[in-house]
Amino acid sequence: MPRLSIVTTATAVPMGAQAYERHIISRAPAALAALSGPDGPWDVRHVVMRSLRSPLPGSRRLPMGWLAGGSPRTRAAAGRLAYAGGGLVHRMSLELPPAPREVVTLHDVVAWRYADESPPVRAAAEELRRAAAVVCVSAYTAAEAVDLLGLADPVVVPNGVEDRYFGAETLGAAALAELGVARPYVLTAGGASERKNLQGLAEAWSRVHAARPDVTLVLAGPPHPRRTGLFGSLPGVRLAGRVADDILPGLYAAASVVVVPSLVEGFGLPALEGMAAGVPVVASDRSSLPEVVGDGGLLVEPTGPALAEGILDVLAGGSDALAMARRGLERAREFTWEASAEGHARVWRSASA
Repeated sequence: MPRLSIVTTATAVPMGAQAYERHIISRAPAALAALSGPDGPWDVRHVVMRSLRSPLPGSRRLPMGWLAGGSPRTRAAAGRLAYAGGGLVHRMSLELPPAPREVVTLHDVVAWRYADESPPVRAAAEELRRAAAVVCVSAYTAAEAVDLLGLADPVVVPNGVEDRYFGAETLGAAALAELGVARPYVLTAGGASERKNLQGLAEAWSRVHAARPDVTLVLAGPPHPRRTGLFGSLPGVRLAGRVADDILPGLYAAASVVVVPSLVEGFGLPALEGMAAGVPVVASDRSSLPEVVGDGGLLVEPTGPALAEGILDVLAGGSDALAMARRGLERAREFTWEASAEGHARVWRSASA
């Protein structure tokens, strides 16, 4: 029986990468069963690695900090010990040591592009080049991996969007009030690193608020000095902080516009979530966003004036905005986690051959 070990790291605060892991791991056995050939069913195991002192639950412990700066040879030796008997390994974090035969997920290359991102694992590029297969979540990320890291044939398997965003019930006035939010509002959700282009959005908002003082800009995401510095003194802005996962679809659904101003996204899940919630999306025309949004949203240059013009156009409403929302909803239905798991299963079967 072929064995697949999907290996992740223990994380205290789950983010987008952990959502990806959860959806692929939970669907892996069914996806492999649907493609099963003469080799029969697969033994699929989820292994959670944690640091030596981590209080988080996990399967095994590793000296994670030491390994991050280790040489390729040292990390390879650690991987041979850590994954002994694990069969084909799908390593879903570059921090983990490599396996002798492995598939690796690469969400983006921003660690190599931006100084304010977590620095890349020193041996990561060499390990990726040696992997049996590298899964990239977008064609943009795959092209970057080829150009920047020297990968030969990364496989593109797009992410999905959770079903709960489709037909999500809008948050009512009372629930919004608990967040300090009132309708109508423009929503942006995510981090505050340089590539998220909050500088461009802040410039845009000054123009939008001057034209539409009745509309609020809501920023959902963990507290960050850059976000506070850019928006803390601007009128018509609500810094909502980290929003509970169970009410996030309703927060999307109640928005008048979802804006994704990023310079670089490995995939662009907030845009997809906005489209699935049936809300018009204004997104940057850079990196992976055009391939995710397609004709389901308004793509603009990631500059203050262009973002402002796009937001104001959608806020003006009318049949164009409604048609855009309908196209976005249909576009979002093309991105399912079942299809993503099937794409992964094809990679696993090929890599194990």
